[in-house]
Amino acid sequence: MIRSMTGFGRGHAGTEEATATVEIQSTNKRHLNIFVHLPDPLPEAESDVRMQMKEAFERGQFDVNVSAELKGIDHLPVDVDADAAMHHKRRLEQLSAAAQIEDPIRLGHLLEFEDIFAGEEEREAAKIQRAWPAVTEALDAAIEDLQKMRRKEGAALREDLEQRTHAIDAHLDAIEERAPTRVEERQAQLRERLRELMDDEQLDPDRLETEIALLADKLDVTEECVRLHSHLKMFRGALDADEPSGRKLKFVTQEIHREANTIGAKADDEMISRHAVEMKEEIEKIKEQIRNVE
Repeated sequence: MIRSMTGFGRGHAGTEEATATVEIQSTNKRHLNIFVHLPDPLPEAESDVRMQMKEAFERGQFDVNVSAELKGIDHLPVDVDADAAMHHKRRLEQLSAAAQIEDPIRLGHLLEFEDIFAGEEEREAAKIQRAWPAVTEALDAAIEDLQKMRRKEGAALREDLEQRTHAIDAHLDAIEERAPTRVEERQAQLRERLRELMDDEQLDPDRLETEIALLADKLDVTEECVRLHSHLKMFRGALDADEPSGRKLKFVTQEIHREANTIGAKADDEMISRHAVEMKEEIEKIKEQIRNVE
């Protein structure tokens, strides 16, 4: 079944370490574009989010918004670099002596130097590690929610597209019914015009029949109708395919449009021309719809 490329999905998850909420908004796009918005301390996890999205979707533009809250963040262990602390203490003592300041060096002074805390990168990595299980669970839930909506929208698209192909079928049936009579009428008109323009003695019967046969061949749309029936069948088959079929539907629609154009160009008949125009109107509507099919 086809799926729409537009939709919205939301997922929420919580663990003992963190809670997370993920919202995904998707719109139609020719290729796969993913924009990920992550809070601190998760920016380094963007590649993992992208990987999960690529496994779930093939086409479309996605805006992934992630919010996460760590539990007990104030209790994370912090390592102190004693050597760095002593180094800064000595420097401050030297500065105080040089400036003849008698106040003692206090802890607050040392806390101004961030490098006395060892393992800042490790702390950030620990935050990511604690938050990621909740984020990935929320992301899975958001993806499933989005897929559900896209399938629902896809079902509505499928129904509309199938109705339009049946409408084209009806016009095609009318054209096939009219086409043989139209050829016979044109042949009779040609004979009558030639008899009016020439005396019967000057008219070459063989040449006349050759011209009539050529006219019939120019007016014949049998091959175009057969191909158009085949393309419509292929189109409906793609609607029921398990894999994403947006690109295939686009290609088949181009072929359907090509055959309808040829039929209209060869028509030379008011009724056939009208049906050809109405077919092309349905095809244009199909083109608009399949732009949103994954």
